[in-house]
Formats: sequence, C-alpha cells, structure tokens
Amino acid sequence: MDKPDEVIIYNTNDGLAKVALQVKNGQAWLTQKQMANLFSTSPATISKHLSNAYNEGEISREATVSKMEKVRSEQGRSVTRRLDHYNLEAILAVGYRVKGERGIQFRKWATTILSEYLHRGFALDDQRLKNDGANTHFDELLERIRDIRASEKQFFRKICDVIATSSQDYNGSYPEVQRYFANLQNKIHHAVHGHTAAELLLERANAALPYMGMTNWSGENGPRHQDVYIAKNYLTDSELKEANRLVTMYLDYAEDRASKRQGMILADWVQLTDRWLEFNEREVLEGAGKRSAQQAKNHAKEQWRLYQQRHDEEVNEVDMQELENQVKELRSKRV
Repeated sequence: MDKPDEVIIYNTNDGLAKVALQVKNGQAWLTQKQMANLFSTSPATISKHLSNAYNEGEISREATVSKMEKVRSEQGRSVTRRLDHYNLEAILAVGYRVKGERGIQFRKWATTILSEYLHRGFALDDQRLKNDGANTHFDELLERIRDIRASEKQFFRKICDVIATSSQDYNGSYPEVQRYFANLQNKIHHAVHGHTAAELLLERANAALPYMGMTNWSGENGPRHQDVYIAKNYLTDSELKEANRLVTMYLDYAEDRASKRQGMILADWVQLTDRWLEFNEREVLEGAGKRSAQQAKNHAKEQWRLYQQRHDEEVNEVDMQELENQVKELRSKRV
C-alpha cells in the first residue's frame, strides 16, 4: 500500500495566510496559486518569476515540477484535478525574486525547520522551545516524546540494546529478554495502579462498557481486535502519563548503568529494577501476580466477542428503526 502524502501547514507571521505544503518523496510541493498566497502576490507574477528562473538556468523544469492530484472546491462541490506542483527549490527561487517580508520569513523557515523535517522526519524549533515563556509547546513536545519512548516496540528495542551491551550472560536469547521485559512491564503497571498487566485486563476489559473499557486504541474509528490484548489501552489519562514518565525515567537509568560498562548478569537487572522503584517510592511487585497472561488473553477475547455481538445488535436496531421510519413516511404520503 502506498504511503499517503503528508501535509505541512505554514502560517505567515502576519497571520493572514496559511499554506499547506504537500510532502511527497521527501520533498515539499506547492501550486502556483498557493505560492501566490504564500508570497502575497498574483498567480501571474508567480508564473513570470518561474519562467525567468527556468530561462536563466537557475533551476530545471524537469527536476522541480510534478503533476499531482489536488482536491478543489468548484461551484460548491469537491473536484479532484491534476495540477502542476513545484518543489522547494522552485519555491525558494520564486521567493528570492519576490520583494517583501513574506519571502524572507519563508526562506528562513524553509532552510531551517522545513529542511530538517524533510531530512530527518521531524523538526524542532529550537528558539521557540528555549524562549517560549508559557512552556506549553515544550510540555506538549515532552509528553509526545514520552509516549513514543513508552510504546511497546520502542521500549522493547531499547531494553534489548541495554541488555546486549551490559549483561555478561546474555547470549542473544530472545525468550530471555522477553521474560525480563514482561516482568519489567508488570512492575511498572503495578507501580502505577497496583495490578499486573494480566490483572488489569481481567478487571477492566468489559463488553458492556463503551469501547470495551478502552481509552486508547490503534484504529481510527474505534478499537480493533489486536487492541483488546494490550493492558496499556485500558489506562486512564493520568495513569498513562504516569506510566510513560516511569518508562522514560527507567530507560535513562538503564542506559546510564549500561554506559558505565560494569559487569552484570540478567538477574542483576531484576534487582536493579526493584531498587530503582523503591528509590522512587513506588510499590514493588513481588512474584508474577495472581493471574496469568493466558487467562487475561482468554478473557479479553471473550469480551471482544460479546462486544462485537452487542455492537452488531445495536446497528441492526438502528437500521430497523430507520426502515420503519421510511415506511411510515411513505404511508403518510399516500394518504
């Protein structure tokens, strides 16, 4: 499946224009009309500047123009047209020819933040982060970074890296790391809400609740089957933030220990985890908990079946009500 195009929104400093740059194949693109809006001029002027840039050999037409689909509103309806789009090289060439503050502002933004985003997949506005008095943007960024680091794939990958570089008895055995990782996750869950992951699933996965009791999921229009087995999806907002903070703190702690190159074995990491939790005044889980992962999986699977059944019945009921309303409407028209 093709990756959908991304869109980057650029707002002019005067707040009078907002331009959506289409990102495709690692480049940002605009139409002539969008450039006119960006630089506060007419499409005819943009066309003239582009022609001059091509004729003078500053840029190549073949390398800077691409036909792309764009949805436009025409006479009150949405229409998809294939229009010429121009990449950043062409946009900047026009920007240098346009006299005015808009061109200067965009060039500064494009050569720093936009270029970093296109190259690395993300960008940080360093000056804004340093000088934002309210710190709201910085706080939001930190929250998003914690959420990414705490995602199961990222967390597991970092734990594998730490163990591989610091544990003398680690022989590359995947099951060993999985067992340690599952134990670590349970300890963090227990520190946050007093239950293991399995216990949480058994307590909160409930077909009678909206979204089966989940507060987070991967699907756009509601939970999917694979979401029901992830204990983290049942955490409240405050619990999720606390869990993410703990994961970030633990990764920093583990990476610091690993960087000291001290001889350790896997069992040492279990003890260090308990000591770290105690130091941070968290309750430490003893043992593996009262319920097994298989029990939790079976429970979640059954609750999902019941949830789907209830959802289908509700949809059918709505459909039947709609059908009855249509029949009543037809009968009233006949009378």
